[in-house]
Amino acid sequence: MIDLGYALSRRFPDPPQTDYRQADVRALRHDLFCGDVYIAEGERELSTAWGWVPVLDFAWALCDIVERLDQDPMGSRASRPQRAELDFTQSTERLRFTRRFGWVEITADWAEDESALTVPHAELRREARDFLHDVVADLADMHDGVSDNPVIWNLMARFPRV
Repeated sequence: MIDLGYALSRRFPDPPQTDYRQADVRALRHDLFCGDVYIAEGERELSTAWGWVPVLDFAWALCDIVERLDQDPMGSRASRPQRAELDFTQSTERLRFTRRFGWVEITADWAEDESALTVPHAELRREARDFLHDVVADLADMHDGVSDNPVIWNLMARFPRV
């Protein structure tokens, strides 16, 4: 079972004057809601400990990546590996995703000693979308106006829960 989670940072708070209703894509993806994230499968975990990872951007990018890994017309029968990377923009670190058949291997540059997390693609899709919706719900509870932002509306419509 895949577990996705996050913790917002107290060291990098959002500016107090932020109007979340009007925040643009850049602000939502790169400037707000910083913290740490993790992906776990069973006892194994890939997590950041930097405090500055944009949590909403991570959830958004993960949903994009899962869809990109599903572009081969053969779907889960495709033997050719399909690859994608999630680049952490404030560093050189990356999460790498490789799909073969119906399975996705996830590795992290900062945890090269660790073996890859191997998860079913369909489960990763479901969990990534659930994670996105949970993050947005949490942010909407914490900050007035997040749920009124048209960018958030479009994001939620693009990646509905599975």
